[in-house]
Amino acid sequence: MLKEKTNERTLTPQEVRTILKTDNKEIVELCKKASIRPKKNEKGYTYFSYDEVKNLRKVQAQINGTTDASAKSTAVAVAAPANPAIRSILNSLQDLETKLSERISKVIDEKLEGMDDVVVELIRCKTDNETLKQKIVDLNKEIYQLKNEVNSYKSVGFGLYRKKEIYIWE
Repeated sequence: MLKEKTNERTLTPQEVRTILKTDNKEIVELCKKASIRPKKNEKGYTYFSYDEVKNLRKVQAQINGTTDASAKSTAVAVAAPANPAIRSILNSLQDLETKLSERISKVIDEKLEGMDDVVVELIRCKTDNETLKQKIVDLNKEIYQLKNEVNSYKSVGFGLYRKKEIYIWE
């Protein structure tokens, strides 16, 4: 007799789809908004109680009967538990989350505040570095030419030097 009453008061997902005239995705969303978890029988099949389907129908009617902005607030209101203690805990958790995210964003902003100046300085230093590298290359070329010039002079004696002709093949 207890099984007969249970069978009378339970509905399969197919029956719920027919009653609500919707698909599985929307049923899942409605269950989330109404804080309903479908149950499974001993064979592993999902079922809904008659009362749960009534609640799902109410949530669906509220969502369909309201605008987009108010639908979110209605869904949150439906999902909120009736117990004031739980409601206050949820509110304090939301406040804590808001405060934490504000503090974290403030700390990150403070840490990154000087980064623009650092990037500009880094670019300036990199440009200066490239300029100095080019100067080193130019000076090395000049040193090579001067060494060749110095090596072209040969000592004749008594502190006199004679320039020897160097032929460069081009």
